[in-house]
Order: sequence, then structure tokens, then C-alpha cells
Amino acid sequence: MKVAIIGAGPMGSGIAQVFAQSDEVEKVYLCDIKQEFADAGKAKMKKGFDKRVEKGKMSAEDANKILDKIIPGLNSQATDPDMVVEAVLEKMEVKKSTFKDLQENIVKNENCIYATNTSSLSITEIATGLEKPVIGTHFFNPAPVMKLVEVIAGLTTPDDLIEKVKDLMVRLGKTPVQVKEAPGFVVNRILVPLVNEGIFLYEEGVSDIEGIDTAMKLGANHPMGPLELGDLVGLDIILAVMDVLYNETGDSKYRAAPLLRKMVRAKHLGIKTGIGFYDYSDGKKIPVDKSKTGINY
Repeated sequence: MKVAIIGAGPMGSGIAQVFAQSDEVEKVYLCDIKQEFADAGKAKMKKGFDKRVEKGKMSAEDANKILDKIIPGLNSQATDPDMVVEAVLEKMEVKKSTFKDLQENIVKNENCIYATNTSSLSITEIATGLEKPVIGTHFFNPAPVMKLVEVIAGLTTPDDLIEKVKDLMVRLGKTPVQVKEAPGFVVNRILVPLVNEGIFLYEEGVSDIEGIDTAMKLGANHPMGPLELGDLVGLDIILAVMDVLYNETGDSKYRAAPLLRKMVRAKHLGIKTGIGFYDYSDGKKIPVDKSKTGINY
């Protein structure tokens, strides 16, 4: 089986690793709009493997076996995959144009499966105007570790495709949960508003960053607090999901916290930019001073 991952960021490279670790997969095209983006995705994966080899958690032979399957390059290299998994920006117009280009100009395999890793957008709308159907395969970060994959069907997704993809996820070692199309699906419909509420609490001065996170970890037995989780997922993703929930439902309970929007505008997105509610420079994790988030209380 050959697989093309479109988008070599943290999610795309993680999904590429999931497929490359399977004996059923012989080749994984890790694609992006620039060669250096694709190369960086594979390099980050190698760095992670090197650390695991150094600690004796995997052999160098196993690491190289996985890496040898991954071919970084432009989207145009994905001419013959059996499956495409799109993991580009969480913007409808970008996803639609990506699939249109793939189906009309790049992929030659008539039986190719087209999947999107969207965390909240409509599968039906993504597929509108395309010749081939699209299915949602929502992996969670970090994809090689997290077991769940939400398998989402739009109105035009065939039933046999749903069953085929669910079976494939099981063979990849994942646990698929079939979900009807709805804003935010299941996990993000529940989890992202929790992060947003944590941001509101901080913005209102109810507690500080560590206090909010500690309260949820020790009081609700969550492995991470909401502000830590927002930094891990990416505050831009949190905002995008909140906006989808609000725009699709019209319900004010899904209004994004003003501080969240402000931080996204400042590119304080969390781990991926080195600063969010915590500062991750020099390999450390320190709560940011409230002045850096514009809090005045």
C-alpha cells in the first residue's frame, strides 16, 4: 500500500509515521508546498527516533526501516497512492483547493481513497464539487501515540468506504469511532470549549495559569490542564474550532475568549511557536508573565 500525506507539519508528519510503522505500507509520500517543509517534517521525525534509540526504547534498525519508507517532496509526487490523507491548514478554501488539485491534476490511481484530517470542518462541504468522495480521518496529537481516530462521514461518503477506512485504522493499531458529521465532531465539541473556558478564567483573573491547570489535573484527574492543552494543540487550532462551533450553531456558549483571539494574532500559538500560555524557550516550560498576554488585573 502506498499513502500520501499532504501537509508535513506536526500532524502530517505524525500521521506519516503511523502509516510507515505498518507492515502493510510500503511507501509514504510526505508532501508539502515547499521541499524544505517536507524535509523538515521527516527531519523532526528522525530527531525523535534518534532520542528513542539513544534511550534504548527502539533499535536503530527499526528506526531506519520506518524512515526509509518516507519520501519527502512536493504534492506533485503523489501520483500513485492508494490513499491520500490531507493535513493542511484548517481553512475550508485551502482544503477544497488541495483536493481539487490532487483529483484533477496529480493522483492517477482511480481507486485512491481521499481522507481529510480536519478537526472541525464539514466533510460534506470539503467534498462538494469533487469527482471522488472524501471521508474524515481525524487523528489526535501526537498521532503515533494517541489511539483514537474519529472516522467521519459526510452526506456523500459511501457506506462501504466508511467500513473500509475503519478496518484500515484497526490494522494500523488505532481505535476508530464512527461519527456523524457535526460541528467539532465528538472530542473537539467537548474538549475545545473546555480549553476556551480555561482561557476565560485566566482572562477574568479567577486564577493564574498554573492554578487553572493544577486545579483541573488534581480536581478532575485530567492529564493536562486546559491551558497546557491549548498550547499543545496550538491556540490557532483552538480558535479555528471555536469559530466553527459558533458559526455553525449560532450558540453564544461557543464564543471564543477575546484573549485567545489576541494571542493568535500575536502568533503566541503555544509549543509550535515557542510561546503561548507557557514559554518553551531553552527547552523549559515556564508560565508567561501576565503582561505578555495583555492581562491588566
